[in-house]
Amino acid sequence: MERKFLTAEQIAAALRSGEVTSAELTDEAIARIERDDKAINAICVPDFDRARAAARDADQARARGEDRPLLGIPVTVKESYNVAGLPTTWGMPPHRDYLPTEDAVQVSRLKSAGAVVLGKTNVPLGLQDIQSFNEIYGTTNNPWDHGRTSGGSSGGSAAALASGFGALSIGSDLAGSLRTPAHFCGVYAHKPTLGLASSRGMVPPRTPALPVAPDLAVVGPMARSARDLTLLLDVMAGPDPLTFGVAHHVTLPPARHERLCDFRVLVLDEHPFIPTGAAVRAGVDRVADALVDAGARVEWHSQLLPDLAEAATIYMQLLVAGSVARFPVESYEQLRSQAAGLSTDDHSLDAVRLRGMVLSHRDWIEVDTRREFHRHGWRQLFAEFDAVVCPVTPTPAFPHDHHPDLRQRRIDIDGIEYPYFDQLVWAGLATMPGLPSTAVPAGRSPEGLPVGVQLIGPMFEDRTPLRLAELLERRIGGFQAPERGA
Repeated sequence: MERKFLTAEQIAAALRSGEVTSAELTDEAIARIERDDKAINAICVPDFDRARAAARDADQARARGEDRPLLGIPVTVKESYNVAGLPTTWGMPPHRDYLPTEDAVQVSRLKSAGAVVLGKTNVPLGLQDIQSFNEIYGTTNNPWDHGRTSGGSSGGSAAALASGFGALSIGSDLAGSLRTPAHFCGVYAHKPTLGLASSRGMVPPRTPALPVAPDLAVVGPMARSARDLTLLLDVMAGPDPLTFGVAHHVTLPPARHERLCDFRVLVLDEHPFIPTGAAVRAGVDRVADALVDAGARVEWHSQLLPDLAEAATIYMQLLVAGSVARFPVESYEQLRSQAAGLSTDDHSLDAVRLRGMVLSHRDWIEVDTRREFHRHGWRQLFAEFDAVVCPVTPTPAFPHDHHPDLRQRRIDIDGIEYPYFDQLVWAGLATMPGLPSTAVPAGRSPEGLPVGVQLIGPMFEDRTPLRLAELLERRIGGFQAPERGA
Protein backbone atom coordinates (compact mmCIF):
# COMPACT_ATOMS: atom_id res chain seq x y z
CA MET A 1 0.00 0.00 0.00
CA GLU A 2 1.21 3.52 -0.81
CA ARG A 3 2.60 5.43 2.16
CA LYS A 4 -0.22 7.97 1.84
CA PHE A 5 -2.67 5.22 2.77
CA LEU A 6 -0.75 3.79 5.72
CA THR A 7 -2.73 3.49 8.93
CA ALA A 8 -1.80 5.58 11.95
CA GLU A 9 -0.55 2.40 13.61
CA GLN A 10 1.75 1.69 10.66
CA ILE A 11 2.97 5.29 10.60
CA ALA A 12 3.73 5.19 14.32
CA ALA A 13 5.81 2.05 13.82
CA ALA A 14 7.72 3.67 10.93
CA LEU A 15 8.39 6.75 13.03
CA ARG A 16 9.61 4.70 15.97
CA SER A 17 11.96 2.68 13.77
CA GLY A 18 13.39 5.79 12.15
CA GLU A 19 12.21 4.69 8.70
CA VAL A 20 10.63 8.12 8.18
CA THR A 21 10.36 11.43 10.01
CA SER A 22 7.24 13.39 10.81
CA ALA A 23 8.62 16.27 8.75
CA GLU A 24 8.84 13.99 5.70
CA LEU A 25 5.34 12.61 6.23
CA THR A 26 3.92 16.09 6.69
CA ASP A 27 5.59 17.45 3.56
CA GLU A 28 4.29 14.46 1.57
CA ALA A 29 0.74 15.00 2.89
CA ILE A 30 0.82 18.71 2.09
CA ALA A 31 2.10 17.99 -1.42
CA ARG A 32 -0.77 15.51 -1.96
CA ILE A 33 -3.35 18.00 -0.74
CA GLU A 34 -1.97 20.76 -2.95
CA ARG A 35 -1.99 18.38 -5.93
CA ASP A 36 -5.14 16.34 -5.46
CA ASP A 37 -7.57 18.35 -3.34
CA LYS A 38 -8.60 20.65 -6.16
CA ALA A 39 -10.83 17.82 -7.38
CA ILE A 40 -12.05 16.71 -3.93
CA ASN A 41 -12.17 19.95 -1.89
CA ALA A 42 -11.90 18.21 1.47
CA ILE A 43 -9.42 20.54 3.21
CA CYS A 44 -11.21 23.87 3.47
CA VAL A 45 -8.77 25.54 5.92
CA PRO A 46 -5.13 24.49 5.46
CA ASP A 47 -2.69 25.13 8.29
CA PHE A 48 0.51 24.02 6.61
CA ASP A 49 3.05 26.36 8.22
CA ARG A 50 2.05 25.37 11.73
CA ALA A 51 1.83 21.72 10.66
CA ARG A 52 5.44 21.78 9.46
CA ALA A 53 6.51 23.41 12.72
CA ALA A 54 4.61 20.79 14.75
CA ALA A 55 6.22 18.01 12.72
CA ARG A 56 9.71 19.37 13.43
CA ASP A 57 8.81 19.58 17.12
CA ALA A 58 7.57 15.97 17.03
CA ASP A 59 10.82 14.77 15.48
CA GLN A 60 12.82 16.60 18.12
CA ALA A 61 10.65 15.14 20.88
CA ARG A 62 11.17 11.64 19.53
CA ALA A 63 14.91 12.26 19.37
CA ARG A 64 14.74 13.07 23.10
CA GLY A 65 13.10 9.70 23.74
CA GLU A 66 9.44 10.76 23.90
CA ASP A 67 6.75 8.47 22.48
CA ARG A 68 3.19 9.75 22.77
CA PRO A 69 0.19 7.97 21.18
CA LEU A 70 0.00 10.17 18.05
CA LEU A 71 3.48 11.67 18.07
CA GLY A 72 4.26 13.00 14.59
CA ILE A 73 1.16 11.57 12.87
CA PRO A 74 -0.54 13.95 10.36
CA VAL A 75 -4.26 14.40 11.04
CA THR A 76 -7.17 16.65 10.08
CA VAL A 77 -9.94 18.29 12.10
CA LYS A 78 -13.55 18.97 11.17
CA GLU A 79 -14.14 22.69 10.50
CA SER A 80 -16.68 22.90 13.32
CA TYR A 81 -14.01 22.47 16.00
CA ASN A 82 -12.37 25.61 17.34
CA VAL A 83 -8.67 25.77 16.48
CA ALA A 84 -6.95 28.88 17.77
CA GLY A 85 -6.13 31.22 14.90
CA LEU A 86 -8.17 29.36 12.25
CA PRO A 87 -11.71 30.22 11.07
CA THR A 88 -14.65 28.44 12.62
CA THR A 89 -17.65 29.19 10.40
CA TRP A 90 -19.80 26.05 10.25
CA GLY A 91 -20.18 27.11 6.60
CA MET A 92 -22.19 30.22 7.56
CA PRO A 93 -21.16 33.29 5.52
CA PRO A 94 -21.77 35.88 8.28
CA HIS A 95 -19.03 34.16 10.31
CA ARG A 96 -16.41 33.72 7.58
CA ASP A 97 -13.95 35.95 9.47
CA TYR A 98 -14.44 34.55 12.96
CA LEU A 99 -11.17 33.34 14.51
CA PRO A 100 -11.41 31.63 17.93
CA THR A 101 -8.52 32.19 20.30
CA GLU A 102 -8.63 28.84 22.08
CA ASP A 103 -8.53 25.21 20.91
CA ALA A 104 -11.47 22.89 21.47
CA VAL A 105 -10.86 20.22 24.10
CA GLN A 106 -10.43 17.52 21.47
CA VAL A 107 -7.98 19.63 19.44
CA SER A 108 -5.96 20.14 22.62
CA ARG A 109 -6.01 16.38 23.23
CA LEU A 110 -4.81 15.70 19.69
CA LYS A 111 -1.93 18.12 20.10
CA SER A 112 -1.05 16.79 23.57
CA ALA A 113 -0.89 13.30 22.07
CA GLY A 114 1.61 14.62 19.51
CA ALA A 115 -0.58 14.81 16.40
CA VAL A 116 0.32 17.16 13.54
CA VAL A 117 -2.80 19.07 12.46
CA LEU A 118 -2.75 19.65 8.69
CA GLY A 119 -5.91 21.75 8.63
CA LYS A 120 -9.70 21.71 8.84
CA THR A 121 -12.18 19.76 6.71
CA ASN A 122 -15.35 20.92 4.98
CA VAL A 123 -18.89 20.77 6.38
CA PRO A 124 -22.46 21.61 5.31
CA LEU A 125 -24.17 24.86 6.25
CA GLY A 126 -24.71 24.76 10.01
CA LEU A 127 -23.75 21.04 9.99
CA GLN A 128 -27.35 20.33 8.99
CA ASP A 129 -27.14 18.20 5.87
CA ILE A 130 -26.21 14.72 4.67
CA GLN A 131 -23.84 16.41 2.21
CA SER A 132 -20.92 18.81 2.70
CA PHE A 133 -21.22 22.06 0.78
CA ASN A 134 -21.55 25.71 1.70
CA GLU A 135 -21.19 29.16 0.18
CA ILE A 136 -17.81 29.83 1.80
CA TYR A 137 -15.86 26.70 0.91
CA GLY A 138 -17.86 25.07 -1.89
CA THR A 139 -18.67 21.39 -2.37
CA THR A 140 -16.74 18.36 -1.17
CA ASN A 141 -16.84 15.55 -3.73
CA ASN A 142 -16.78 11.85 -3.10
CA PRO A 143 -13.28 10.50 -3.96
CA TRP A 144 -14.91 7.49 -5.64
CA ASP A 145 -17.19 9.53 -7.88
CA HIS A 146 -16.89 13.31 -8.00
CA GLY A 147 -20.51 13.63 -9.05
CA ARG A 148 -21.64 12.22 -5.71
CA THR A 149 -21.60 13.49 -2.15
CA SER A 150 -18.99 12.54 0.41
CA GLY A 151 -21.70 12.69 3.06
CA GLY A 152 -22.27 15.06 5.95
CA SER A 153 -21.69 16.64 8.16
CA SER A 154 -18.17 15.17 8.55
CA GLY A 155 -17.93 14.71 4.80
CA GLY A 156 -14.68 16.63 4.44
CA SER A 157 -13.01 14.39 7.00
CA ALA A 158 -14.14 11.18 5.31
CA ALA A 159 -13.08 12.42 1.88
CA ALA A 160 -9.70 13.50 3.26
CA LEU A 161 -9.07 10.05 4.72
CA ALA A 162 -10.13 8.26 1.54
CA SER A 163 -7.79 10.55 -0.44
CA GLY A 164 -4.77 10.00 1.80
CA PHE A 165 -4.79 13.50 3.31
CA GLY A 166 -3.68 12.46 6.81
CA ALA A 167 -4.11 9.22 8.72
CA LEU A 168 -6.83 10.26 11.17
CA SER A 169 -9.57 12.84 11.57
CA ILE A 170 -12.05 13.92 14.20
CA GLY A 171 -15.70 14.65 13.49
CA SER A 172 -19.06 14.78 15.22
CA ASP A 173 -22.34 12.89 14.99
CA LEU A 174 -25.92 13.91 15.67
CA ALA A 175 -27.66 12.38 12.67
CA GLY A 176 -25.05 9.99 11.36
CA SER A 177 -22.49 12.72 10.67
CA LEU A 178 -19.57 10.39 11.39
CA ARG A 179 -21.06 7.14 10.16
CA THR A 180 -22.71 8.29 6.92
CA PRO A 181 -19.57 9.90 5.40
CA ALA A 182 -17.56 6.82 6.41
CA HIS A 183 -20.13 4.59 4.68
CA PHE A 184 -20.14 6.80 1.57
CA CYS A 185 -16.34 7.07 1.30
CA GLY A 186 -15.27 3.57 2.38
CA VAL A 187 -13.53 4.47 5.65
CA TYR A 188 -14.11 3.79 9.36
CA ALA A 189 -15.82 5.93 12.00
CA HIS A 190 -16.98 5.48 15.57
CA LYS A 191 -19.88 7.26 17.23
CA PRO A 192 -19.02 6.96 20.93
CA THR A 193 -21.48 6.44 23.73
CA LEU A 194 -23.24 9.71 24.50
CA GLY A 195 -21.13 11.67 26.99
CA LEU A 196 -17.97 9.58 26.66
CA ALA A 197 -15.90 12.30 24.97
CA SER A 198 -16.01 15.99 25.85
CA SER A 199 -17.28 18.26 23.06
CA ARG A 200 -16.38 21.65 24.53
CA GLY A 201 -15.21 23.96 21.78
CA MET A 202 -17.12 22.10 19.05
CA VAL A 203 -19.66 24.92 18.99
CA PRO A 204 -21.20 27.30 16.45
CA PRO A 205 -19.09 30.38 15.68
CA ARG A 206 -19.07 33.13 18.29
CA THR A 207 -20.76 30.77 20.77
CA PRO A 208 -19.01 30.59 24.15
CA ALA A 209 -17.10 27.32 24.51
CA LEU A 210 -18.87 26.24 27.68
CA PRO A 211 -18.82 22.72 29.14
CA VAL A 212 -22.36 21.81 28.10
CA ALA A 213 -23.73 18.31 27.51
CA PRO A 214 -25.64 18.47 24.19
CA ASP A 215 -28.53 16.10 23.71
CA LEU A 216 -27.89 13.34 21.13
CA ALA A 217 -24.66 14.86 19.74
CA VAL A 218 -21.21 13.33 20.20
CA VAL A 219 -17.67 13.85 18.93
CA GLY A 220 -15.64 10.91 17.66
CA PRO A 221 -12.82 9.44 15.58
CA MET A 222 -12.48 8.62 11.87
CA ALA A 223 -9.74 6.49 10.34
CA ARG A 224 -8.76 3.98 7.65
CA SER A 225 -8.71 1.00 10.02
CA ALA A 226 -10.63 -0.28 13.02
CA ARG A 227 -7.54 -0.39 15.24
CA ASP A 228 -6.87 3.26 14.45
CA LEU A 229 -10.36 4.13 15.67
CA THR A 230 -9.51 2.59 19.03
CA LEU A 231 -6.19 4.42 19.12
CA LEU A 232 -7.85 7.78 18.53
CA LEU A 233 -10.84 7.09 20.79
CA ASP A 234 -8.44 6.46 23.66
CA VAL A 235 -7.06 9.95 23.08
CA MET A 236 -10.52 11.53 22.85
CA ALA A 237 -12.35 9.69 25.63
CA GLY A 238 -12.85 11.30 28.98
CA PRO A 239 -15.08 13.94 30.55
CA ASP A 240 -14.59 17.67 30.36
CA PRO A 241 -11.80 18.67 32.77
CA LEU A 242 -13.98 21.57 33.93
CA THR A 243 -16.88 19.38 35.09
CA PHE A 244 -16.98 15.60 35.60
CA GLY A 245 -13.27 15.42 34.86
CA VAL A 246 -12.61 17.03 38.23
CA ALA A 247 -13.66 13.79 39.90
CA HIS A 248 -14.01 11.10 37.24
CA HIS A 249 -11.55 9.14 35.16
CA VAL A 250 -12.79 6.95 32.29
CA THR A 251 -11.84 3.28 32.15
CA LEU A 252 -13.78 1.54 29.40
CA PRO A 253 -14.52 -2.15 29.95
CA PRO A 254 -12.73 -4.54 27.61
CA ALA A 255 -14.47 -5.99 24.60
CA ARG A 256 -16.84 -8.80 25.51
CA HIS A 257 -15.03 -11.22 23.21
CA GLU A 258 -11.74 -11.56 21.37
CA ARG A 259 -12.84 -14.08 18.71
CA LEU A 260 -15.56 -13.77 16.09
CA CYS A 261 -16.92 -17.18 16.96
CA ASP A 262 -17.84 -15.98 20.45
CA PHE A 263 -19.96 -13.01 19.38
CA ARG A 264 -23.75 -13.06 19.56
CA VAL A 265 -25.07 -10.75 16.84
CA LEU A 266 -28.50 -9.52 15.80
CA VAL A 267 -28.69 -8.55 12.10
CA LEU A 268 -31.25 -6.03 10.85
CA ASP A 269 -31.84 -5.04 7.23
CA GLU A 270 -35.47 -3.90 7.21
CA HIS A 271 -37.04 -0.76 8.66
CA PRO A 272 -40.76 -0.01 8.84
CA PHE A 273 -40.34 3.55 7.54
CA ILE A 274 -37.98 3.09 4.60
CA PRO A 275 -36.73 0.21 2.43
CA THR A 276 -33.11 -0.88 2.27
CA GLY A 277 -31.56 -0.61 -1.16
CA ALA A 278 -30.15 -3.73 -2.77
CA ALA A 279 -26.52 -2.57 -2.59
CA VAL A 280 -26.72 -1.89 1.15
CA ARG A 281 -28.64 -5.09 1.80
CA ALA A 282 -25.82 -6.97 0.06
CA GLY A 283 -23.31 -5.30 2.37
CA VAL A 284 -25.28 -6.35 5.45
CA ASP A 285 -25.51 -9.89 4.03
CA ARG A 286 -21.76 -9.98 3.43
CA VAL A 287 -21.06 -9.13 7.06
CA ALA A 288 -23.68 -11.60 8.29
CA ASP A 289 -22.21 -14.37 6.13
CA ALA A 290 -18.73 -13.66 7.47
CA LEU A 291 -20.02 -13.91 11.03
CA VAL A 292 -21.83 -17.18 10.33
CA ASP A 293 -18.77 -18.64 8.59
CA ALA A 294 -16.65 -17.71 11.60
CA GLY A 295 -18.98 -19.56 13.95
CA ALA A 296 -20.67 -16.57 15.57
CA ARG A 297 -24.25 -16.86 16.76
CA VAL A 298 -26.28 -14.78 14.29
CA GLU A 299 -29.99 -14.04 14.56
CA TRP A 300 -32.22 -12.00 12.26
CA HIS A 301 -35.12 -11.43 14.66
CA SER A 302 -35.55 -10.87 18.39
CA GLN A 303 -38.56 -10.07 20.55
CA LEU A 304 -36.19 -8.00 22.68
CA LEU A 305 -35.57 -5.42 19.94
CA PRO A 306 -37.21 -2.08 20.78
CA ASP A 307 -39.93 -1.04 18.34
CA LEU A 308 -38.15 0.49 15.32
CA ALA A 309 -41.06 2.71 14.27
CA GLU A 310 -41.43 4.22 17.72
CA ALA A 311 -37.64 4.58 17.99
CA ALA A 312 -37.54 6.55 14.73
CA THR A 313 -40.42 8.76 15.85
CA ILE A 314 -38.76 9.55 19.18
CA TYR A 315 -35.45 10.24 17.47
CA MET A 316 -36.94 12.61 14.90
CA GLN A 317 -38.82 14.51 17.61
CA LEU A 318 -35.72 14.98 19.74
CA LEU A 319 -33.55 15.79 16.72
CA VAL A 320 -35.69 18.57 15.28
CA ALA A 321 -36.70 19.98 18.68
CA GLY A 322 -33.04 20.70 19.35
CA SER A 323 -32.34 21.92 15.81
CA VAL A 324 -34.98 24.68 15.83
CA ALA A 325 -34.60 25.75 19.46
CA ARG A 326 -32.84 28.97 18.44
CA PHE A 327 -35.02 29.82 15.45
CA PRO A 328 -36.37 33.39 15.35
CA VAL A 329 -39.81 33.79 16.93
CA GLU A 330 -41.38 34.55 13.54
CA SER A 331 -40.10 31.31 12.03
CA TYR A 332 -41.21 29.34 15.08
CA GLU A 333 -44.74 30.76 14.82
CA GLN A 334 -44.90 29.79 11.16
CA LEU A 335 -43.95 26.24 12.10
CA ARG A 336 -46.64 26.19 14.79
CA SER A 337 -49.25 27.19 12.22
CA GLN A 338 -48.08 24.53 9.78
CA ALA A 339 -48.10 21.85 12.49
CA ALA A 340 -51.60 22.85 13.57
CA GLY A 341 -52.77 22.30 9.99
CA LEU A 342 -51.63 18.68 9.85
CA SER A 343 -54.23 15.97 9.71
CA THR A 344 -54.50 13.94 12.92
CA ASP A 345 -54.18 10.85 10.71
CA ASP A 346 -50.81 11.95 9.27
CA HIS A 347 -48.16 9.81 11.00
CA SER A 348 -45.49 10.19 8.33
CA LEU A 349 -41.99 11.12 9.38
CA ASP A 350 -42.47 14.51 7.69
CA ALA A 351 -45.38 15.12 10.04
CA VAL A 352 -43.42 13.80 13.01
CA ARG A 353 -40.61 16.23 12.24
CA LEU A 354 -42.95 19.21 11.86
CA ARG A 355 -44.74 18.48 15.12
CA GLY A 356 -41.41 17.86 16.83
CA MET A 357 -40.20 21.32 15.87
CA VAL A 358 -42.85 22.92 18.08
CA LEU A 359 -42.93 20.56 21.04
CA SER A 360 -43.75 22.20 24.35
CA HIS A 361 -41.41 21.54 27.23
CA ARG A 362 -44.06 19.28 28.76
CA ASP A 363 -44.27 17.29 25.52
CA TRP A 364 -40.47 17.09 25.25
CA ILE A 365 -40.29 15.60 28.75
CA GLU A 366 -42.79 12.95 27.69
CA VAL A 367 -40.71 12.09 24.62
CA ASP A 368 -37.58 11.94 26.77
CA THR A 369 -39.34 9.55 29.15
CA ARG A 370 -40.18 7.27 26.22
CA ARG A 371 -36.51 7.38 25.27
CA GLU A 372 -35.61 6.01 28.70
CA PHE A 373 -37.89 3.02 28.15
CA HIS A 374 -36.06 2.36 24.89
CA ARG A 375 -32.71 2.55 26.68
CA HIS A 376 -33.97 -0.05 29.12
CA GLY A 377 -35.07 -2.21 26.22
CA TRP A 378 -31.59 -2.01 24.71
CA ARG A 379 -30.05 -3.06 28.03
CA GLN A 380 -32.24 -6.15 27.97
CA LEU A 381 -31.33 -6.89 24.35
CA PHE A 382 -27.61 -6.58 25.06
CA ALA A 383 -27.92 -9.15 27.81
CA GLU A 384 -28.65 -11.63 25.01
CA PHE A 385 -26.60 -10.11 22.18
CA ASP A 386 -23.22 -8.40 21.96
CA ALA A 387 -23.83 -6.25 18.89
CA VAL A 388 -26.38 -5.30 16.26
CA VAL A 389 -25.42 -5.13 12.57
CA CYS A 390 -27.54 -2.84 10.39
CA PRO A 391 -27.35 -0.24 7.60
CA VAL A 392 -26.03 3.28 8.07
CA THR A 393 -28.29 4.66 5.32
CA PRO A 394 -30.44 2.85 2.75
CA THR A 395 -28.14 3.63 -0.22
CA PRO A 396 -24.52 4.25 -1.15
CA ALA A 397 -23.44 7.86 -1.83
CA PHE A 398 -26.04 9.70 -3.91
CA PRO A 399 -25.53 12.42 -6.55
CA HIS A 400 -25.04 16.00 -5.35
CA ASP A 401 -28.39 17.63 -4.61
CA HIS A 402 -28.24 21.33 -3.70
CA HIS A 403 -31.96 22.10 -3.78
CA PRO A 404 -32.33 24.98 -1.30
CA ASP A 405 -35.46 23.55 0.31
CA LEU A 406 -34.23 20.39 2.04
CA ARG A 407 -37.81 19.25 2.57
CA GLN A 408 -38.30 19.10 -1.20
CA ARG A 409 -35.31 16.81 -1.77
CA ARG A 410 -35.79 13.09 -2.34
CA ILE A 411 -33.61 10.01 -1.93
CA ASP A 412 -33.79 7.42 -4.71
CA ILE A 413 -33.87 3.84 -3.42
CA ASP A 414 -33.78 1.35 -6.27
CA GLY A 415 -35.78 3.65 -8.51
CA ILE A 416 -38.38 4.85 -6.00
CA GLU A 417 -38.18 8.26 -4.30
CA TYR A 418 -38.60 8.86 -0.57
CA PRO A 419 -38.37 11.98 1.62
CA TYR A 420 -34.72 13.03 1.95
CA PHE A 421 -34.52 13.02 5.72
CA ASP A 422 -36.29 9.68 6.15
CA GLN A 423 -32.92 8.04 5.45
CA LEU A 424 -31.78 9.18 8.93
CA VAL A 425 -33.79 6.48 10.69
CA TRP A 426 -30.89 4.01 10.68
CA ALA A 427 -28.47 6.57 12.13
CA GLY A 428 -31.04 7.43 14.78
CA LEU A 429 -31.27 3.82 15.92
CA ALA A 430 -28.03 4.24 17.89
CA THR A 431 -28.19 8.01 18.39
CA MET A 432 -31.54 8.24 20.19
CA PRO A 433 -30.59 5.93 23.12
CA GLY A 434 -26.95 7.15 23.09
CA LEU A 435 -25.37 3.83 22.09
CA PRO A 436 -21.89 3.41 20.56
CA SER A 437 -21.79 2.53 16.88
CA THR A 438 -18.88 1.72 14.56
CA ALA A 439 -19.18 2.22 10.79
CA VAL A 440 -17.14 -0.30 8.78
CA PRO A 441 -16.61 -0.92 5.04
CA ALA A 442 -18.62 -3.88 3.77
CA GLY A 443 -17.91 -4.05 0.06
CA ARG A 444 -18.88 -2.21 -3.11
CA SER A 445 -22.10 -1.51 -4.97
CA PRO A 446 -22.52 -2.72 -8.59
CA GLU A 447 -21.44 0.81 -9.62
CA GLY A 448 -18.24 0.43 -7.60
CA LEU A 449 -19.25 2.74 -4.75
CA PRO A 450 -18.31 1.95 -1.14
CA VAL A 451 -20.94 0.36 1.07
CA GLY A 452 -20.68 0.29 4.84
CA VAL A 453 -22.65 -1.05 7.78
CA GLN A 454 -22.79 -0.05 11.42
CA LEU A 455 -22.09 -2.21 14.45
CA ILE A 456 -24.10 -1.00 17.44
CA GLY A 457 -22.93 -2.00 20.91
CA PRO A 458 -23.96 -1.69 24.56
CA MET A 459 -23.77 1.70 26.26
CA PHE A 460 -20.23 2.53 27.46
CA GLU A 461 -18.96 -0.77 26.04
CA ASP A 462 -17.44 0.95 23.02
CA ARG A 463 -14.60 -1.55 22.82
CA THR A 464 -17.05 -4.32 21.92
CA PRO A 465 -18.19 -2.94 18.51
CA LEU A 466 -14.64 -1.68 17.90
CA ARG A 467 -13.21 -5.15 18.47
CA LEU A 468 -15.89 -6.69 16.26
CA ALA A 469 -14.95 -4.16 13.57
CA GLU A 470 -11.29 -5.17 13.83
CA LEU A 471 -12.09 -8.86 13.52
CA LEU A 472 -14.37 -8.26 10.53
CA GLU A 473 -11.67 -6.17 8.87
CA ARG A 474 -9.36 -9.16 9.03
CA ARG A 475 -12.01 -11.45 7.58
CA ILE A 476 -13.67 -9.42 4.80
CA GLY A 477 -11.11 -6.66 4.26
CA GLY A 478 -11.31 -2.99 5.07
CA PHE A 479 -10.34 0.29 3.45
CA GLN A 480 -9.45 0.29 -0.22
CA ALA A 481 -8.07 3.29 -2.08
CA PRO A 482 -10.56 4.87 -4.52
CA GLU A 483 -10.32 3.38 -7.97
CA ARG A 484 -11.84 6.28 -9.80
CA GLY A 485 -13.21 9.76 -9.42
CA ALA A 486 -15.05 11.29 -12.30
